Amino acid sequence: METTEVKEMVRARYGGIAAGTISDCCAPVSSCCGTTPAPVADSKSLRMGYSAEELAAVPEGANLGLGCGNPQAIAGIKPGEVVVDLGSGAGFDCFLAARQVGPAGRVIGVDMTHEMLNKARGNAAAVGVANVEFRLGEIEHLPIADNTADVILSNCVINLVPDKAQVFREAFRVLRAGGRLAISDVVNTAPLSPDLAADHGLICGCVAGAAPSVEIQAWLADAGFIDISITVKPESRDMIAGWAPGRGIENYVASAIIEGIKPAA
Repeated sequence: METTEVKEMVRARYGGIAAGTISDCCAPVSSCCGTTPAPVADSKSLRMGYSAEELAAVPEGANLGLGCGNPQAIAGIKPGEVVVDLGSGAGFDCFLAARQVGPAGRVIGVDMTHEMLNKARGNAAAVGVANVEFRLGEIEHLPIADNTADVILSNCVINLVPDKAQVFREAFRVLRAGGRLAISDVVNTAPLSPDLAADHGLICGCVAGAAPSVEIQAWLADAGFIDISITVKPESRDMIAGWAPGRGIENYVASAIIEGIKPAA
């Protein structure tokens, strides 16, 4: 598929999720990209590693049950830091980060979908969160100045982007010296079967766009990151199997934690 076609398909899918409708352009609604009732969304997030306290701390409607892990758990966010969330959706991870950075810190969410931005901004206004802002933009071209962030988060979004190397170059640019990546995403663990590879809907389903760990490692190193770590989570297979039941996708992708540091020098 052409890059523009992929982006428009993903944008339409996630716009539909934010608006509460289902687009039929992609994977089945039971996938990671499907709409999810609040109790089910919370149940999924608990399986991803979020605590009940964290789920209770965000505005209603911020948790859509998307994602494939918990980048908050590895981010080590401190008071006063600036955090950027790539593909911020309805603001779930942003609101959690806002609690950690406190009033002296700041959180910037970036999303390319107008409907998601509207939802996130509405959630922020509903609870009066003042240290979070949401910006329209593609994560390959971040609307953020150089050397802004101490931490960059992302949760199961980079796999949706055709030019992943450019995402990591942008992350490096936006991070301050010594800044760090805390990313949860899916990685490819085996070549896709012909039927899965031919299913364009699985791009939105967080499967067909996943890259192997070795490629991600190379992209991060080329961007300038050091202390790179990619930890695949085999236990995620049960969760992933539910994204497209009966398709066997858990044999080809797994959730992983991706970390890296921008050199301090």
